[in-house]
Amino acid sequence: MVRRSAFTFIELIFAIVIIAIAVVSLPMMKQVIFKGIDGAIVQEAVFAAATELNEVTTAHWDDNSFEPGSADTFARVIDHMGNCENNSSLPSYRYMPGQIVQPLHRKCLDSNLTTPADANVNGVVSLNDKAHNPTNIFINTTINSTGYKHHYDSNVTVTRPAFFDGQNDNDMKLIKVTITDSDTGKTLTSLRTYSANIGEVDFYKKAY
Repeated sequence: MVRRSAFTFIELIFAIVIIAIAVVSLPMMKQVIFKGIDGAIVQEAVFAAATELNEVTTAHWDDNSFEPGSADTFARVIDHMGNCENNSSLPSYRYMPGQIVQPLHRKCLDSNLTTPADANVNGVVSLNDKAHNPTNIFINTTINSTGYKHHYDSNVTVTRPAFFDGQNDNDMKLIKVTITDSDTGKTLTSLRTYSANIGEVDFYKKAY
């Protein structure tokens, strides 16, 4: 008598059940993987927006934030509302109300001579210079099977006056960075912050 090796009926049923579970699970696994990829892309978009937002806020508030013809490289307060105070002992200096009167402290520009430009001035990098139309955030823009499947764009806007503290404030600029999927038009993330017309301070340096 010849003995033949073969699956039993029970083993065959178990095999069919396992194959069925694998086939049913594949779409679910694919969906979970895609959700993970989508989440990672959104996270990268948030990082990209935050990085660009930080870079923009390092610029000066306005192109006209500097004393015309002055060697002083520190940005001033543009006193377009006429709120700064004259210093009688130093006629060339104007200060924000409540500030310490020091030659190297926060100073204002004459409101009769200077107003916010909201435009480009050669040699000055301001918030408005950082604004740009949608631009691809990746260095390599090639779309392939091993990389990103869509193009992701960054858009930066700078708005003055900004709606701040319940009103339109001409001393505030709204900076908004938006990351979008340019292939689908979907917004992945949008971050915003404000920048105030407060100039810069050259802190008094004590000699030791």
